[in-house]
Amino acid sequence: MLSLYRPGHSLWHRLPAGPKTTLVTLIVLSVCLLPVTWTGAATAAAIAVACYLIPGMGLSELGRQLFAVRWLIAVTALGQFLFLGPERAVANTTRISAALVIGALIVLSTSATALLNALERGLKPLQWCGVDRQRVALLLVVTFTMVPVLARLAGEVRQAQQARGGRVSLRYFATPFLILALKHADSLGDALSARGVR
Repeated sequence: MLSLYRPGHSLWHRLPAGPKTTLVTLIVLSVCLLPVTWTGAATAAAIAVACYLIPGMGLSELGRQLFAVRWLIAVTALGQFLFLGPERAVANTTRISAALVIGALIVLSTSATALLNALERGLKPLQWCGVDRQRVALLLVVTFTMVPVLARLAGEVRQAQQARGGRVSLRYFATPFLILALKHADSLGDALSARGVR
């Protein structure tokens, strides 16, 4: 499994995986519950900046995370602007963007193994009703890492097209991107099968 973990010494890196996941989840929920106003948008942006700046991850890392989801931000902003107007469009787009980059702190500052172990411990109470906590935890970890992996694959396709002088076109982008995504899914499935996951 591809890990997005980046070694470091920030406060996020020093926090244990379980409490960190709980804290980040609560922060993301608070961002999502902010009012859909200019003030709510400014508050969401300030929380995202504080989550990267104060614990020591740095604003350059925040910039990288925003750049990785730039197309999602653009599509969200355009759709909201057309149907809801400028204030709600900015507020909703800012809240969604803040939630994404804050959520990314979990996989950036926690190794896949530590995250998997923390999720397994957190799911232990569900074991009494027949839930396979190991499989559920593995599914959640794979889900956490999948969006950035797909963003990286999309970037690789665009770079390859630009190197060949290709024009920007959804039709010419979709086929190689889908092939790479399916190859990654096959590789991931083979790796999971080799480890006995069915």
